[in-house]
Amino acid sequence: MKLVIVALLLASCGAPAQTTKATEPPTTTEAKPVTVPANIQATIDAADRDADDRALDAGRHPGEMLAFFGIGPGMTVADLAAGRGYTTELLARTVGDTGKVYAENSKLLLGFVGDDWTKRLAKPVLKNVVRVDRELEDPLPPEAKNLDAVVMVLFYHDTYWQKTDRAKMNAAILAALKPGGVYGIVDHSARAGAGSNDVKTFHRIEQSELVSDVTKAGFKLVGEASFLRNPSDSRDWNDSPREAGSRRGTSDRFVLKFVK
Repeated sequence: MKLVIVALLLASCGAPAQTTKATEPPTTTEAKPVTVPANIQATIDAADRDADDRALDAGRHPGEMLAFFGIGPGMTVADLAAGRGYTTELLARTVGDTGKVYAENSKLLLGFVGDDWTKRLAKPVLKNVVRVDRELEDPLPPEAKNLDAVVMVLFYHDTYWQKTDRAKMNAAILAALKPGGVYGIVDHSARAGAGSNDVKTFHRIEQSELVSDVTKAGFKLVGEASFLRNPSDSRDWNDSPREAGSRRGTSDRFVLKFVK
């Protein structure tokens, strides 16, 4: 009889509510539109930028990216996994003659970019760029200290399938930044629950997976921007430049700002 009474009491109180794991991490600031300052817009509009770079702008929103990460004249910054240098050149133009850009490429990436990287670095507007041929576990030379910002654009997911020691990489980035320095990351969004399963097949990563990885290194997530979000993206296709074709620049991407 006592057991029946206890059961009835529990039923009347209701069963404990079940909890579900969040598919995306909360951010410390609400994602809002980004205003592009005049000096950054002038950088984007510069008449001497290459036509191939300009063609990428619509899908990259470089003005919003530079503004969101707080890039400005006189800064010392780093572009990791620089590739052919689209972002590197934008950084170089924005920080100007009084600033400096460390542009890193691994041996594997250098094999993909070929002579394009060398040709870009020969442009006078990139005279403030320091070429860095190093692996991501130790991406910057010893003199690269007290940096204002480090950015990695559309590449963090690749560090998974390339077996990069990300703990070592992020520790090195943390050490190179000044207190309050920005670690800015842009990457392709994977489907909820995918974690890191799609890093090689679709070249995507779930946002919560990446946030967990970076915050474990001691960084604090302070903001997220929405200018590269695409809710209509099914996120079940390969968005690498070699595979995306006409869909290049249309993937759902997250833009995150971490600080030291």
